[in-house]
Order: sequence, then C-alpha cells, then structure tokens
Amino acid sequence: MHKHFLALSDYKKDELSSWIDRAIALKAEAASGKPQQQLAGKTVCLLFEKPSTRTRVSFEAAMYGLGGQVIFMSARDSQLGRGEPLKDTARVLGRYVHALVVRTFGQRVVEELAHYAGIPVINALTDLYHPCQVLSDLMTVLEKKQHLDGLNIAWIGDGNNMANTWIEAAAIFGFKLKLACPETFTPDKDILQRAMKQAPGSIELLHNPQAAIAGADVVNVDVWASMGQEAEQETRLAHFSGYQLNAALLGKAKAEAIVLHCLPAHRGEEVSEEVLEGPQSVIFDQAENKMHLHKALLEHFILQDSRA
Repeated sequence: MHKHFLALSDYKKDELSSWIDRAIALKAEAASGKPQQQLAGKTVCLLFEKPSTRTRVSFEAAMYGLGGQVIFMSARDSQLGRGEPLKDTARVLGRYVHALVVRTFGQRVVEELAHYAGIPVINALTDLYHPCQVLSDLMTVLEKKQHLDGLNIAWIGDGNNMANTWIEAAAIFGFKLKLACPETFTPDKDILQRAMKQAPGSIELLHNPQAAIAGADVVNVDVWASMGQEAEQETRLAHFSGYQLNAALLGKAKAEAIVLHCLPAHRGEEVSEEVLEGPQSVIFDQAENKMHLHKALLEHFILQDSRA
C-alpha cells in the first residue's frame, strides 16, 4: 500500500477511481449541508515553492471543510530557500503535522520529502507531474459525460506537466488521447514511451491541432508558458501560432464536446474569450472540483496513515 501521492502511475485504475467516486460523494454531502469532520484534530502543512491561487485555496478549503487545520509555508517562510537539506525539513515537519502537500519545481523534491518525512506527501505540482489536477479534471469529465470508456480526449498546446499526467491517465484509464504539441515542446519522452507500451494505440502525439481535435469529446488546453518559463513567452508565442482554441478549431470537435483549462488562462492566447465563456466550457466546474477531490485525497491518506 502506497503512503504517498506523487504520480498517477503509482496507482491502479480501481484505486484512482475510488478517490474520484469519493470526491463526488463528498461534493454531494457538502451540497446537502452534511457536516464533514473526519479530519478534526489533524493538521496538514502546505509547503509551496511555487505560487498558487486555486491549488492553495482548494487544499485549505478542503482541509478546513473536513474539520482539520492548515499551516501554509512558502519558500521564503521556510529554510528551503536558505539551503537546509530536504531530509532535515522532512523529518522535522513529519513530527509536527499529519501530511505534507508540496508544490515545487523538481519531482526529486517531493520524492525526497516522501522518503524522509514519515507522513503522507501529496504532490500538488512539480515540473514533471500535476496528478491532483488531472484527477479533478477526470472527475469533471465523469460528471459531464458519465463515463471515461471510449472517450476521445484532445490535448492542444505545450507538452508540460499537465500533458505528462494526461498521458499517464490515458494509459491507466484506457480512454483515447491525442496530443497536439509543437515539435520543440513535446511531452517527456520516457513518460510517453512507457504509456504507449502500457496502452498501445490509445495515445497519439501529433503536431497538428486540427487532427488532434477532430471528433473529440473533451478538449483540454493550458498556458503556453508555465511558471518559471516567463522569459520564453515571446519565443513560445511564435511556436504556438495556430494552436489557439477558438471557435473555428473547437468546431472540429464533437458538437457536445466540453472544454477544460486548469487556469489561470491567458485569454486571447491559448484560448479565445468566446470559447472560455462559451456554453461548452466547464472550466469553473473543473476549478471547483479541485476542492472536492482534495478532500478525498486528504481523507484517504491522513486516515490511512493514522490507522497504520
């Protein structure tokens, strides 16, 4: 049994599905006004080296909503920015709180914290993966489409941490995934190759947005320059010419296709205002679902660890 949540590929389909199902149930309970206090007396530390709006607030709201407490630490608030060894930070925080939620740059950081902390570590974003986000995205797809089997999902844009995680999700859940990325901005090669071996024929990497989106049930976009890549903005704008999700491109997907974006969005760049605010956009339902999915993860990992 895994103690941490660092990547989707650490888990099987049934386990990941159970957390999505639990998130849907917790969402319904909250809407009905049912008290949720299962994490009363528990504390989580949010250790964020990268800034955040939705991820921070959704994790804080999730923990408070379950009756727990939250300690937030940015890089400037901790010794991480002053060179303290990760293993020292991990072993100290592991004696103060019941779980760590980490948003950082390298995947190695969350792996080392997990090795030494002695408590559950949840990956809230690295440059390689964004597993919590994609699980909440899948929750949104299930709400809107009632199933994942047989769906055609398109990714249009940068081969970033979100693309890497969607690739892992496709290999695990078995839906069809077509990615359209410029040739110089493709997903991680090792992740792509492993996933293609696990799910042959289900994942396709293209360089043509029109081909990737044709017949899609779900269309997913993200910013062209992620955090830490701001200096590449102008260069990336040139490479991503023709990749904007606008009404003309969306028209090549199925008429009932839904549009996802993990936000923040650069309106007029990767997505047009018309599409983002249009009837096919479920972007703000998607953002809300982060909180409910985070409740399910915190509940599972903290209570599992408490029973160990």
